[in-house]
Amino acid sequence: MGGIAHAAEPVLQAPRAALGADAASYARTLGVPPKEAERRLDLQQASIAVTERLRTQFRDRLAGLFIDHGAGWRVVVLLKGEQPTLRLLLPAGDFKVPVELRGGATASRAEVLAAIDRHRGQIAAVVPGSRGMGHDPRTGELVVMQRMSSALRPAAEVEAELRRLTGVPTRLRQLQASFENAGAAGGSRVEGSDGGGRRWFCTTGFLVTDGSQLGVTTAAHCPDTLTYRGPDGEERLLKFTGGWGTAYRDVQVHTGVGNAAPLFFADQARSVARPVTGWLTRPMTRAGDWVCKRGEASGASCALVEMTDFAPPGELCGGLCSTSWVTVKGPQCNRGDSGAPVFIGTTALGVLKGGAFLQGGACAFYYYMSVDYLPGDWRLAVSTPANAGVQSPPGSAGLRRSPEN
Repeated sequence: MGGIAHAAEPVLQAPRAALGADAASYARTLGVPPKEAERRLDLQQASIAVTERLRTQFRDRLAGLFIDHGAGWRVVVLLKGEQPTLRLLLPAGDFKVPVELRGGATASRAEVLAAIDRHRGQIAAVVPGSRGMGHDPRTGELVVMQRMSSALRPAAEVEAELRRLTGVPTRLRQLQASFENAGAAGGSRVEGSDGGGRRWFCTTGFLVTDGSQLGVTTAAHCPDTLTYRGPDGEERLLKFTGGWGTAYRDVQVHTGVGNAAPLFFADQARSVARPVTGWLTRPMTRAGDWVCKRGEASGASCALVEMTDFAPPGELCGGLCSTSWVTVKGPQCNRGDSGAPVFIGTTALGVLKGGAFLQGGACAFYYYMSVDYLPGDWRLAVSTPANAGVQSPPGSAGLRRSPEN
């Protein structure tokens, strides 16, 4: 291993410090004081139980549910039909969660998703260059993505035809973008060659277990034979266990990770590792949630969730993509981020699949598979007092703990 400069030991970032780092990114991006950013991310976590109850209470009329970051922070529930605007403060542990109920939507979320399932082929015929579709929870509309260069008619004319076809409110979003599928601690680099000998690199997501062995995830469209490259120059040939890459999944699992702890790297330099202390399902995820990712190509970044019901273009899912993908606003994503961990603090959310790349390489948004859809008996490996910081992730000699605050 001569000639390899070994990296310093990664810092193990405690849960509160991890959330504080993500809050700092929130503060810079949204222009609020750091303490206010921390308060809002605490509210984001505390409000999950509240929004679950609201989804149940308004199931039949629910047209959308999202987090509004303007004029403070609040949960907005958009309902089908007439509903006087009502502002509430609902208890959630030590917090009071601001909630606004508003009406005026002409279709429920369920009706929009049913329209997508029923008319997907016809929608694609009406919209040349269709690049996916989904439900916008902020407006209650069916949103169809279209490659701008493929547009043959005015957007308003196409939208009117789509409304007649589907029976639900519809909006065309035109992008001059290509949609593409975008390595053993999570959030690290893996490399491999495809059948044609071309070299690829991807990013590992999270450590997983089936109860008897430990593995690491990446995206299923990455090569099957992969070598893990640690931040200190360690190379480890991983063993392909299985891949699942149709409809609502894009994930593969590799074993041979060694005696690793359930950690993932959260920064570009892979100098900060976080424990996985829990996870959120897709139904728990809201448009407007602040989430982060660490991709091998674009590094670490945080942004807002845009949609939780998105279907990418069909050719990217081995057939029709289900409306189960979560989109996150750009501009930081790139090819090579495939498989990257998506998280908030030390909570796992998903595995990055791909993105919409604008001319010049900028990223309009990326989308990920929720950890709900891990296959078979595989589940997230979660940090406990017995394993947190005791073992090192592959590629590091050890860990230094960061302070709690």
